[in-house]
Amino acid sequence: MLNKERMIHEILHVGLYDLVLQDVQKAVGKEKPTKEELEEILKKEPQILRDYMQTNVEYNLSNIHLRNIDLERLDGVVREKARKINENLDIMREIEKYTLDFEHSSTLVLIFSVEFFVLFSVQYFIVLLDLKAWQWWIYAFFSLSIVGAWWYAKKEQKKYEVNSAKYHKLYDETLQMIDELEKEGYIKKEELYIDESDEHI
Repeated sequence: MLNKERMIHEILHVGLYDLVLQDVQKAVGKEKPTKEELEEILKKEPQILRDYMQTNVEYNLSNIHLRNIDLERLDGVVREKARKINENLDIMREIEKYTLDFEHSSTLVLIFSVEFFVLFSVQYFIVLLDLKAWQWWIYAFFSLSIVGAWWYAKKEQKKYEVNSAKYHKLYDETLQMIDELEKEGYIKKEELYIDESDEHI
């Protein structure tokens, strides 16, 4: 549900995507690739598209470049199908952050940060506060915090897997429904595209 024109413009002209652009430049072999060259590279190098999408998710920008369908001008079964599309789009926007690899997520960084703080605190209590008599209890607490962090990380990793699978299932289902409504003449996908993001333009 990416707007191809918007994506190409952003890769070529928005600084947020400079790392993606560098990959394109390397693949094309020139400093200033054209739109046509970028389109061709995107077909040959799917990793560039994945990098673009990952950059969006990392910066809390959506890869869903479609606005919800206006239900006012639709009736009956078509309206219900459009309402379902809108519901799916809303759910997908909500769970899109889970499409990142868990290993690259901010959740894992937070878990490691908390554990680093706990380790620093353990050393502080033992050395600076001269609590050597209590050091085994303090180390036991630290060990428990590691077990707790591991358990929480596994729980979050499962959440990422479940929501990522749900996202991809909804994506395929929604795209199919949009294509059906477009073939039947009720909507035009081009009219639903969001052409630019206010967050970084």
